[in-house]
Amino acid sequence: MHRYLAGEDDRRRMLVAVGCSSVEELFKSVPAEVRCGELALPPARSEEEVRREFWALAGRNIAPECTASFLGAGVYRHVTPAVADALLQRGEFFTAYTPYQPEVSQGTLQAIFEFQTFICQLTGMEVANASLYDGATAVVEAVLMAHRLVPNRPKVVVAGSLHPDYRAVLDTYCAPQSLTIVTVPADPMGRVDAATFAKAVGDDVCAAVVQSPNFFGVVEDLPALAAVAKSAGALAIHAVAEATSLGILAPGGVFGYDVVCGEAQAFGIPAAFGGPHLGFFATRQAHMRQLPGRLVGETVDSEGKRGYVLTLSTREQHIRRAKATSNICTNHGLMALAATIVLSLLGKKGVRDVALASHATAEYLKSGVGGLGPGVRLAFPGGPTYNEFLVLHDDPDGLLARMKEELILGGVSTTRFGAGLTRGFLVAATEHNTRQDCDRLLDALRRLA
Repeated sequence: MHRYLAGEDDRRRMLVAVGCSSVEELFKSVPAEVRCGELALPPARSEEEVRREFWALAGRNIAPECTASFLGAGVYRHVTPAVADALLQRGEFFTAYTPYQPEVSQGTLQAIFEFQTFICQLTGMEVANASLYDGATAVVEAVLMAHRLVPNRPKVVVAGSLHPDYRAVLDTYCAPQSLTIVTVPADPMGRVDAATFAKAVGDDVCAAVVQSPNFFGVVEDLPALAAVAKSAGALAIHAVAEATSLGILAPGGVFGYDVVCGEAQAFGIPAAFGGPHLGFFATRQAHMRQLPGRLVGETVDSEGKRGYVLTLSTREQHIRRAKATSNICTNHGLMALAATIVLSLLGKKGVRDVALASHATAEYLKSGVGGLGPGVRLAFPGGPTYNEFLVLHDDPDGLLARMKEELILGGVSTTRFGAGLTRGFLVAATEHNTRQDCDRLLDALRRLA
């Protein structure tokens, strides 16, 4: 039977075991300015007491169902059928690991193959990978692939309307690659002008990146921007932060883009607390061998029966560091499965219906905001939008805080993304928002702005 020792005796015995004479010696490698010192922890509690404490804390939360939420800016709340979560919570999906052994992984491999198929159908591209972390890392992978395909071009041109978080991750990855990023700002309509874009995309540019719908919610002129990139010999990259937009907006694959990538969180993955997300990446068959991450292919076995395998890469490929096509090579299998289930349930018509409902709700809100007066006004009233738009206000944080007191999450303030953006807030609408939700928001803006 173990004897439980007093605290000081425990500490002394542990120090002797690790060969230190004092706690200070144990932590001498940690700079003094970053040490927290002695922690003022409360006395130990029983399991039941701890459980009651956490329930009390949980009771202070506001359930999403109690709010009218118009949050967006890259994370969107859509309706997820109950059957999706029921299937996703099956034990075999929770415990599934990377399917390197096809003989025991056919179910997982088939699900991933179907995910790839859906992504190709949504993007108009020929091949898609087995998913990535999120939209930001998907954009990074697209740029890095372009740099591999066109290695002697040290510049990347990026639309200024790209999501700031995507841009921040891109900055982090491009610096060690000696890639210079050139930004083309948005015009007064909230989109990138093709003529201005053409001045920046020269013969030293390996990739041109544009997001549509962009960070401000405005739909870009994808055909014109693709033509600019192609004429300069650069890879054209279409980034998508709201995947349901592909239900009614033609994807980059239709306009000759080399890569269509972005975020698929909108299909079956809750907003939660900012993650996990689901990056998707689709490209042309000609670039397949430079595709980042994993790729599942369909084949037949020795008996002629259909089967699925990881193809064009081995397990070792993902640990070859500098020689690997990607070091962001995760397969977000559970998240990809969630999207696959939801897309299977919706079908083509369902995805289009979701997109049409989201767009119609946003247009209703835009019309209402447009009549509120100069204190609250649309940033780009003439710019075509999908389901999100930028509202200008001198104190967006204060206004949003006042609306939150009335259980209205009115949008995402641009101040969160740094001082470079116009002061205001992004309002996003989906099929989840009712007409009553919209009227509550408009009434609150009318009274509180």
